[in-house]
Amino acid sequence: MMAAMPELSRRALLRLGAGAVAGAAALRLSPAAVAAPTYVDGSFVSAARGGVATNWAIARPPGQTSPLRPIIALHGKGQDAAGVMAGGVEGGLAQAVAAGIPPVAVVAVDGGGSYWHKRASGEDSGAMVLNELIPMLGDQGLDTSRVAFLGWSMGGYGALLLGARLGAARTAAITAVSPALWTSSGAAAPGAFDGADDYEANSVWGLPALNSIPIRIDCGDSDPFHAATQQFIAQLANPPAGGFSPGGHDGAYWSSQLPAEVAWMAPLLVA
Repeated sequence: MMAAMPELSRRALLRLGAGAVAGAAALRLSPAAVAAPTYVDGSFVSAARGGVATNWAIARPPGQTSPLRPIIALHGKGQDAAGVMAGGVEGGLAQAVAAGIPPVAVVAVDGGGSYWHKRASGEDSGAMVLNELIPMLGDQGLDTSRVAFLGWSMGGYGALLLGARLGAARTAAITAVSPALWTSSGAAAPGAFDGADDYEANSVWGLPALNSIPIRIDCGDSDPFHAATQQFIAQLANPPAGGFSPGGHDGAYWSSQLPAEVAWMAPLLVA
């Protein structure tokens, strides 16, 4: 005959059994993780931009329940965050994930027309991105341990500048599309820089940090920045991805390049 089980052992088993039942019930009752919205926007008062209300927007692929790393998308002159997102970013991210590309977020922010660097007026949209926007993105459920930069025209210049300033440890990739590049301060467009000293202080030519960050540069064959972009590419230590193809300095060309650019950046960003 089996010996009687000691009372203490029976109590322990009962407690274990009750715990298992409670745990199973909790598993049955726990709601599934809630997916993040595919689009959210807001604004903050930017001290770096002199107290200006600065709009931002975040797009994600559908069904995301974990923090994504962001591509910081910098607009061109005369554009803003809403204009970037109006180009079909949400749909593009959904299509990218459906095609097997790792999920990432895209973040756009108003930067004004100051070419993403500190100006004599005191406005510094570059500092706004690095010191205000990126830290804020953690509160929006994004993983900012690594980011990528994407920009068009003025924003292409800004992507190179800010990616280099953030550094290789945190900048996973930079894509500069039709970047607004000039070989001298005298050749620069009016308003791009405050003068020769400003040009030199904020030049992206010869920046050592760009030698350690994966770079992609896309530019249309008919783009007015074609020649300067060729010269910029020639002085880089490592040949960038991308290249030249038919197109101009316009939205049609930029939209045509975006799927390949996201496909190139996403694996580098999530690695």
